[in-house]
Amino acid sequence: MTDPDRQQAFMSNAKEVAIDVGMMRERAPQAGDHWRGCDDARAAGTAPIYRGEPGYREGMDSDNDGIACEPYR
Repeated sequence: MTDPDRQQAFMSNAKEVAIDVGMMRERAPQAGDHWRGCDDARAAGTAPIYRGEPGYREGMDSDNDGIACEPYR
């Protein structure tokens, strides 16, 4: 893929797919983020949330692996 426009379109589509399947976030968690549950974090575009990041709570990390609101269980 040498055409810059085609490459940019490909990358844009890849990012959209990664966000849709939960592999990538729309935005990083920010100071003050607090979610009632994973549905709220996903709706805000901040899931998954990693231990130590704003908004992470052990109650949202069902398998205690340091990743809350994973796209799979």
